[in-house]
Amino acid sequence: MEATLLSLAHGFSVALQPDNLWYAFLGCLVGTLVGVLPGIGPLSGISILLPVTFGLNATQAVIMLAGIYYGSQYGGSTTSILMRIPGEAASVITCIDGNAMARRGRAGAALCIAAVGSFVAGTFGLLMLTVIAPPLATIALRFGPPEYTALLVLGLIFLAYMSSTSLVRTLLMACLGLVFGMIGIDNMTGHFRYSFDLAELGDGIGIVPVAVGLFGLGEILATPSKHVTGEVISPKFREMLPTRQEWREAIWPIGRGSLLGFLIGIIPGSAHIISSFLSYALEKRISKHPEKFGKGAVAGVAGPESANNGASTGAFVPMLSLGIPTGPITAVLIGALMIHGVPAGPQLVSDHRDLFWGFVASMYVGNVMLLALNLPMVGLFVSVLRIPYAYLYPLIIMFCIVGVYEVNHSIVDVWIMLIMGLIGYALRKFSFDPAPLVLGLVIAPIFEQSLRQSLIMSNGNYFIFFDRPIALGLMLVCAILLGLSALSFVLKRKDWRDRLAKVEAGEG
Repeated sequence: MEATLLSLAHGFSVALQPDNLWYAFLGCLVGTLVGVLPGIGPLSGISILLPVTFGLNATQAVIMLAGIYYGSQYGGSTTSILMRIPGEAASVITCIDGNAMARRGRAGAALCIAAVGSFVAGTFGLLMLTVIAPPLATIALRFGPPEYTALLVLGLIFLAYMSSTSLVRTLLMACLGLVFGMIGIDNMTGHFRYSFDLAELGDGIGIVPVAVGLFGLGEILATPSKHVTGEVISPKFREMLPTRQEWREAIWPIGRGSLLGFLIGIIPGSAHIISSFLSYALEKRISKHPEKFGKGAVAGVAGPESANNGASTGAFVPMLSLGIPTGPITAVLIGALMIHGVPAGPQLVSDHRDLFWGFVASMYVGNVMLLALNLPMVGLFVSVLRIPYAYLYPLIIMFCIVGVYEVNHSIVDVWIMLIMGLIGYALRKFSFDPAPLVLGLVIAPIFEQSLRQSLIMSNGNYFIFFDRPIALGLMLVCAILLGLSALSFVLKRKDWRDRLAKVEAGEG
């Protein structure tokens, strides 16, 4: 524990350097704006701004991008409470009671409780991250290629199992991402693969144009062009403080939401979204006055807002200690590290001590910054909400094109972004989630390398994944998840047939 505290102190010496402080502040500010603007979630914001980090070192880049991620969790509550429009998906549940509080004159109190709950959950998550991540990375260093392959397979299947769409559709998207990840020079043989004689594809399809296209351009194309902001409730700063009764009603939901969110955040999937819904359901279940929910219950704001911020921090545990992305956002962050020449994985803690501990310490600083930003600057964010989308979206599209071109000064990257934007739009129209595609693209090089190394170790024998205890355990978990998914599908199909038979019998 003493070594952890000394390392954290070293991290603060890195995070408190003026340059790093500036990028932490910039990430928090942009993240809050990204969360405030409806339709532009954290994934779109990080993807669009990823090219901006190319002039920075790896520590500054990851500090800024992480600030955008957890800043968006703070900002998403603003539109939910003031307009009943979720700034991003995790804030959907906050619309219910947050906007109800605003309509009865308690908008300021709702915003204050959301901000304080987010701060407490973020700080709790960081304390847990500081304690858990380093020993977990030490254990992970004992993993060989077979264990790493099995772990990546488990991550993909768990993500598919937890996805809101069907498991088959999610795995299909992930496999498509793995196929895209095979384009370029084969690391083991040096042969060009699937590059269509384009020298620019020698390094493979870049993460930046794919992410910007799917989540930046694709999101804009999928958003109705006539969507304009409606009535915005503008609270006064003097009305921001909740009453004693509201604080009493918020304390325990904040604590429960923080713990629940962190635990769920470690699990692959859209953790920050799932955690906010589970927190709301939990608070309603244990409340002495469940009839207040939907009519402005304080716990309906405090619990979900704490849970989604706790989950955002929890997602960094497997990302930093194992190099395993728990979702598309952490996948893009791992991609940013790889672009800057820093391999994500267990070696990150030992080989890049300044980056790891500087990043963790910067999140403590960022949480304080966000608390300071979200309370006094509500008026500014309300003004931003009034910008017509007819002016806002063309600027974002221009920024996407310029940003992607500036990365490699390659027109091929711009075309890839435009094609991915159309693919992202089509996927949304056909109810496919594009997020697993990016996840597959990011882990493709690691997965291919560990798989081929495993087969070289066993002379092509696939039973190596069942001969080693850890790999066997991970594969058994994969089989259980697939079995549960198949069972759920069969039961739903049987239920549907029974209902159809009853309808036909009634008509007969």
